[in-house]
Amino acid sequence: MARRTKEDAEATRNKLLDAALDVFYEKGVAGASLRDVAVAASVTRGAIYWHFKDKMDLFGALMTRSALPFEAALETPLDDQQGGALRQLMEVLAMVFRQVVHDPVTRRVFDIALYKVEYAGEMQAVRAWRIENMERFASRIQAFLERAANDADVVLMQPPISAARGLRAVFDGVLLTWLLHEQQSFDLEKEGMLAVQTYIKGLGFDMEKEFA
Repeated sequence: MARRTKEDAEATRNKLLDAALDVFYEKGVAGASLRDVAVAASVTRGAIYWHFKDKMDLFGALMTRSALPFEAALETPLDDQQGGALRQLMEVLAMVFRQVVHDPVTRRVFDIALYKVEYAGEMQAVRAWRIENMERFASRIQAFLERAANDADVVLMQPPISAARGLRAVFDGVLLTWLLHEQQSFDLEKEGMLAVQTYIKGLGFDMEKEFA
C-alpha cells in the first residue's frame, strides 16, 4: 500500500508539472495562477500545495525536470570522459540542440524560460534562479575547457571563466534566435554547432586535429 501511495503521489506530481508546462506556455509564468494549473490538471489547489510550496517552486521543478538529462551529461567526472573533454562538451551541446528541435516538451520549456518570464515582483526569484543556473552551466563549461586545453597543450585566448561565459552566450544566443523565429528560419542543429565550433576554434583549439 505504501508503495502504491508513493507511486500515486509521483503520478500526481508529474501531472501537475505537465499541466504547468501548458499553462505557463499559454499565459506566461507571471500571468498564470496556481488555480489555472489545478484546473488544467483536474486536481484541487490543495494537491498543488502538497507537492509545491508556491508557483516559483512549481516553476523551478518544471525547469529542473527538463534539464536533468543535460545536467547529468555535464556532471560526468572529467576522468571518465570518452574521447576527450572537448568532444564530450560538444556532444552535450549538440544533444541540447537536438532535443529542442525534436522534442516538443523540451522546446516548450526553453521557450518558457527564455520568453515567458517577467523578472518583476515575485518573479525576481526566477531571475535569481536563472542567474544561478547560468553561472553553474558556465562553471562546468570552464572545467571542460580547462581540461581540454591541458590535454591539447593549448593556451586559451582568454581567461577560462571568460571563455566559458562566451561559449554559453553563443549557445544561448543561437537557441534564443531560433525560438524567437518560431523554429522556421534556420537549421538549429547545423548552424548552432557551427557557431559553437567557430567560437571554440577562436579560443585556440585545432578543431580538425581534435576531431580527426
